[in-house]
Amino acid sequence: MTDLAPLDLSCFDDSDEERPSGVFSVEATRESRPRSMQGVVGASDALVDIYRVIDRIADTNCTVLITGESGTGKELVARAVHTASCRASENFVAVNCGAIPENLLESELFGHAKGAFTGAHANKSGRIAQAEGGTLFLDELGELPLALQVKLLRVLQSGEYSPVGETRVIKSNVRIVAATNLDLEQAVAEGRFREDLYYRLNVIHVTTPPLRDRAEDIPLLVQYFLHKINKRTGREVHEVSRAAAQILMAWNWPGNVRELENTIERAVLLCAGDKIEPLDLPAKIRGLGSERRVSPKLPDTGLDLRRAVESFENDLLRQALDRTGWNKNRAANLLGLNRTTLVEMLKRKRMARPQAA
Repeated sequence: MTDLAPLDLSCFDDSDEERPSGVFSVEATRESRPRSMQGVVGASDALVDIYRVIDRIADTNCTVLITGESGTGKELVARAVHTASCRASENFVAVNCGAIPENLLESELFGHAKGAFTGAHANKSGRIAQAEGGTLFLDELGELPLALQVKLLRVLQSGEYSPVGETRVIKSNVRIVAATNLDLEQAVAEGRFREDLYYRLNVIHVTTPPLRDRAEDIPLLVQYFLHKINKRTGREVHEVSRAAAQILMAWNWPGNVRELENTIERAVLLCAGDKIEPLDLPAKIRGLGSERRVSPKLPDTGLDLRRAVESFENDLLRQALDRTGWNKNRAANLLGLNRTTLVEMLKRKRMARPQAA
């Protein structure tokens, strides 16, 4: 487990209690929970569950299937499995099945013999051989062609494979961890993915949660990325202003952890001082240009001010809740409220999440 350097993240605390200035422990009430494991950072329930799974299965040889949206850290989970295992001293070899042309992927995975095809001027070992004794990580597994799925199934069933252009059988000792952001069950139903391979891979299934479902990890992630980026760039940015923190907590993060890291790196590079301010964040995250401020006009006949204010308030509440998928923590941050205040307002106004049709 990697320790994080202490940084001033008190601006992320939205409680009503006064806290002393200086370092604020984001997870002070959960000190026993791990905050990171080989780059997988967080103390939310979803992340703690993943840490527990990794602890329990790391030293086995079972296959692991990691699913989740793009940018949620699937490869980091795969590396954590490898690093925590008895194979850690051997290679971790990653293959992006969607980035290699189909006609080259078989050779890339299994290797080839000299003369096996045009351009094969020498024998070449594949990624499976390179990962011997260690872990082979197959990213974007859903892009693997059906013909290669058969060969991969053979590796999983018997540990055997043959390089392209050879008849000799090679026995391998490699653990396979795979990842995808596709629905493999649907792909099986549509005939795009072999059912037997799916069940061979899906012995242990880990789902990496989207960042919008674990917003409580954002302060820890910001802390981690600031430390990492400062070290790499030589910058000394150690703080996030309260206004910038509220924006980070309110954004829905469609690109997940990868988007957050890119945002923090951009902010560090653009930051004029040692503190990230709202202007250091991208305009789309700040919400600039999405809503134009319009001055209200008083009708000639007058209006009921209380009713107009109530209507305006209700409209802003609904916008904040809709924008954050009815996540009350992020909606409250977007509105500059405490969560408890927002909850009480919703109760008083009898506002509830619309039921899905």
